[in-house]
Amino acid sequence: MTALWGPWPEMQDTCTSLGLMLLIVLFVGLARVVTRQQLNRPTVHAFILEFLATFQLCFCTHELQLLSEQEPLHPTWPLTLIYFFSLVHGLTLVGTSSNPCGVMMQMMLGGMSAETGALRLLAQVIGALCSRHCISALWNLGLTKYHVSERSFACRNPIQVDLPKAVVIEAVCSFIFHSALVHFQEVRTKLRIHLLSALITFLVYAGLLFPQNTWHVRSLYDLRL
Repeated sequence: MTALWGPWPEMQDTCTSLGLMLLIVLFVGLARVVTRQQLNRPTVHAFILEFLATFQLCFCTHELQLLSEQEPLHPTWPLTLIYFFSLVHGLTLVGTSSNPCGVMMQMMLGGMSAETGALRLLAQVIGALCSRHCISALWNLGLTKYHVSERSFACRNPIQVDLPKAVVIEAVCSFIFHSALVHFQEVRTKLRIHLLSALITFLVYAGLLFPQNTWHVRSLYDLRL
């Protein structure tokens, strides 16, 4: 009987983390609905939606990274989480960038004015910083054994291989991902999101086959500052 209940504490902690992320997704979804109904000024509307999208994405990424550092209950569990939350973000954050590189690329291609781009970038910075403070406060509550106040948010060098090899790996993964984005433009939105989520999961799986190279795959999903 003890053996049956052995993994329960770990499952309880994981369920608590998943519950926090889903609550944030629901909260952001509700805030997006209120924003669309109450705000008529396009500039303020775009700023708040970008802020909310970045807040949701960064919050979930912090929590997912925390879960990824724990021993998984099943080898496919991390991949399942990556696919699920890629799908959730894709379905709930339609119409926002949540990525500074994407905004700057649109600005350089002439698809977005400099003022709009600067506003979106500002919203992303504020959203990322707010998510960091929010999740730090939640971790201080110690809701799970993984949530510790001493956890550092310091940036770490993700490159764990030789620089030339890292550049080649990044180039190959970026080429595959962005080629898929171009070819999936004509596909219906909901189906396209499923396909891109599956592609991200596949790239993560390919990285897991070579643990020292997983940094480049994580960069497709980890959009934190």
